[in-house]
Formats: sequence, C-alpha cells, structure tokens
Amino acid sequence: MDLILQPWYWMVLGLALIIFEIFLPSFTALWFGVAACVVGLLLWIFPGLGVEVQFISWIILSVAFTVLWFKFLKPLSRDKTKAGLAREAILGQVGIIIAAPVVEHTGVVRFSIPLLGADEWRCRSQQELAVGDRVTVVEILGNELIVTKN
Repeated sequence: MDLILQPWYWMVLGLALIIFEIFLPSFTALWFGVAACVVGLLLWIFPGLGVEVQFISWIILSVAFTVLWFKFLKPLSRDKTKAGLAREAILGQVGIIIAAPVVEHTGVVRFSIPLLGADEWRCRSQQELAVGDRVTVVEILGNELIVTKN
C-alpha cells in the first residue's frame, strides 16, 4: 500500500508545529511548521509530487528557514538601545557634576542621555570634585555611581 499524503496533512502538521512554538522560546519549531505549510501549498499546486520529494522539500525548507532566521532576521530584531543593560550601559559613561560629593554625602552627576531611565544619578568619588567637572563612571555601588574626574 502506497502512502498518499494530502495537502491538508502538511497544513495540519505545519499549524501544529507553529502552535507548539508557543511553548518553545527558540523559534525553531515555527520554521519547521512554516516549511510544512509551504510543502502543503506546493502539493496543492503540484498534486503529482512524490512522497520522497515532499519530505526532502520539507527538510530543505525547514533548514533554510531556520538558517535564515538565526543568521539574518534575528540579528535585525535585537534591541540596540542600552535600556535594561544595567552595568554595561553605565560603566564608562561621561557626565557632569551638578552637586559635588563630599566625604559624608553623595553628589549628583547628570548625563546628556538618560541611563536606565534617569539622567541624574547620585555619585561618590575618591577625588575632590567641583560642580561642572566632567566625570566617568568606573563602578556601581547599589544605587550610586563611583566616578573619577576626566
């Protein structure tokens, strides 16, 4: 008995894989599902496709879609802002002192671009700083920044 696949078999498989992707964070099953839907569409357009051709097409399309996603499309969707990157976003940033830190009290440094949603941060320094000095963030201590004079 020969195996005869109908186009809707591929569509059901494709939709099942796409729905299964809800439970996976990798987007891999999605592309296998899309490939199955494409094979179903090809089988609907060309009803004489053999079972071997269908499976080989599905494998090739699945690999191609997955490679395209991870190699080309996913890098385009990365967030290029510094929001959410606490330590990495702040270290090395340059700001201006608007309230000088003294031994027992913190000062305030202002940045031209807000860092993690705030353009003013409390700061401490081992050096003597005055209002208007340009400083660079070298460390984070809780909610305060450790800065050095430029």
